[in-house]
Amino acid sequence: MSLDPTRLAPMANAIRALSMDAVQAAKSGHPGMPMGMADVAAVLWSKYLRFDPAAPDWADRDRFVLSAGHGSMLLYSLLHLSGYAKPTMEDISKFRQLGSPCAGHPENFLLDGVECTTGPLGQGLAMAVGMAIAERHLNAEFGNDLVDHRTWVVAGDGCLMEGINHEAIGIAGHLKLGRMIVLWDDNAITIDGSTDLSTSEDIRARYAATGWHTVTCDGHDPEDIERAIDEALADERPSLVACRTVIGKGAPNKEGTSAVHGAPLGPEEVAAAREAMGWAAAPFEVPDDILEDWRATGERGAAARNEWNARLEASDCKAEFVRRMAGDLPEGDKAGQAFTEWLAQDLTVATRKASEMTLEVLTPLVPEMIGGSADLTGSNNTKTKAMQPLTADDYGGRYLYYGIREFGMAAAMNGMALHGGVIPYGGTFLIFSDYCRNAVRLSALQQTRAIYVFTHDSIGLGEDGPTHQPVEQLMSLRLIPNLNVFRPADVIETAECWKLALQAKETPSVLALTRQGLPQLRNAENSGEGMLSARGAYRLRAAQAGRKVVLVATGSEVQVACATADALEAEGIGADVVSMPCMELFAEQDESYRSDLLPADALKVSIEAGSTLGWERYTGTDGLQIGLDRFGASAPAADLFEKFGFTAEAIVPQIKARLGR
Repeated sequence: MSLDPTRLAPMANAIRALSMDAVQAAKSGHPGMPMGMADVAAVLWSKYLRFDPAAPDWADRDRFVLSAGHGSMLLYSLLHLSGYAKPTMEDISKFRQLGSPCAGHPENFLLDGVECTTGPLGQGLAMAVGMAIAERHLNAEFGNDLVDHRTWVVAGDGCLMEGINHEAIGIAGHLKLGRMIVLWDDNAITIDGSTDLSTSEDIRARYAATGWHTVTCDGHDPEDIERAIDEALADERPSLVACRTVIGKGAPNKEGTSAVHGAPLGPEEVAAAREAMGWAAAPFEVPDDILEDWRATGERGAAARNEWNARLEASDCKAEFVRRMAGDLPEGDKAGQAFTEWLAQDLTVATRKASEMTLEVLTPLVPEMIGGSADLTGSNNTKTKAMQPLTADDYGGRYLYYGIREFGMAAAMNGMALHGGVIPYGGTFLIFSDYCRNAVRLSALQQTRAIYVFTHDSIGLGEDGPTHQPVEQLMSLRLIPNLNVFRPADVIETAECWKLALQAKETPSVLALTRQGLPQLRNAENSGEGMLSARGAYRLRAAQAGRKVVLVATGSEVQVACATADALEAEGIGADVVSMPCMELFAEQDESYRSDLLPADALKVSIEAGSTLGWERYTGTDGLQIGLDRFGASAPAADLFEKFGFTAEAIVPQIKARLGR
């Protein structure tokens, strides 16, 4: 059916009025983008977007991503006008204020209908690629009856300039994600001014070169917008719709300029805009007839959801589909039974290999796991026998070849996790976590179950040298709130850390894994009951002589701590060895447990082949921190450990000197 432009214009003006009023009241914000894209949004929500405000978590809803998150008032206006319970008009009137869910940039944990946290430009679009991947994969698993929706993105010039955009659209084009449509707010303005100041590229040509369909429209002509979207829907490729708009449309003296990008219009311009639009309603008020038209857009999805519910109830796959979308793991602990058998073995393997062994057990048992690697599959050991490639020809596959796109991979993983129904993990070298760090940060902020397999975790990777040897990365990642950083010491800890990562529904995880082989330190005799790694740190070995020292280590350095303890005990100096695979989980333990592991009457020594900054939290200022506060070198791992002092022979004298022995 054709849209009635005479009714759409007031609907779009409602977005403009709310946006300029909220930004003006907050005395900060970005009114230009919501005012410029109001017409496009009105068309999209009136005719195309499938959603139901009464059931914001409906599994087969369309996903709408505001990648240009600075224009957050566009989304807040749309949610309120279309009938979502939140935000209320009071919430909108307190835009950007403490306690309001209408934050400066949309936060997925504050409001239903906000599919992902956006603001860091380009990442919303890249997360939408992950959502589109999840939709196609689940469609291949459960069919059109249960999974058949689209992913829509509103993106600005900044989103398309950021480097992650190149990575994301390359993945989407290669996978032919035709149910993804990007509506580009092509207003030719950035904060600095005209885009001519900084770019002269042909963006449509770039998208076309990566396998996208592109089309243009007048972003203020509803019929032309409808034409362009219909063309995009008819194409099997992902689509970029270039919506030529005027930033700040409706503000008669400032529209089309950078002045409306990131600052309030000012009282005089707000008044002039109201007059120009014929908007007589008071601030934060919407006339009943316009609100009625908007609420009808929200009611439109109820029938589609009811039909979907009927199909779900009749489906033989209902229980499995509901389980996956709820994020619940399969019942039982077959994996735990397999890992228990490993306690009887004596394996010397790199923890990256131990991770592969663990995944060989887990991936057949947890079918929602989707793995991948940024062109390092053979090094990260992330692919298992249970996994076939996920490709444009087979969306039912469970392994993604991301290419050399660490940032794009991490953002796509966030999108998959936020979509629901899948648990993504992806691999690269720990040093390249810096390439995707902002997406890892967004994993933590958005409370996603994204699992990062970061291998080659220290100078132990050897000959590749200091460009590839991480020094500050481990401690840097530990600074991110709500991120569990696991550095297991052997095959048993690796299995435990994988299980803990899968169990953490709202916390992403990093597994920092070695290239070099490590001896098995845990067996049936010293493992007790349950997963010792679950407490973040535990006493691996107790002192034989009177305890004078507690050695705290992670990963490959736990074996160094054991050798150091042996040497100390030989001289009558009692030494505990504490393995600390996860600082974050240890910090959650009660004081009595922490003080028992790290008693006040013992010298505490940390041993980790990385930055020492932060270890004083556990050693105290009078303890010792054995680490690496410089870059590494190119040589075999054993030579590097000796050169940089990660041997018992180098550590024992330092401990004895501190003890006055």
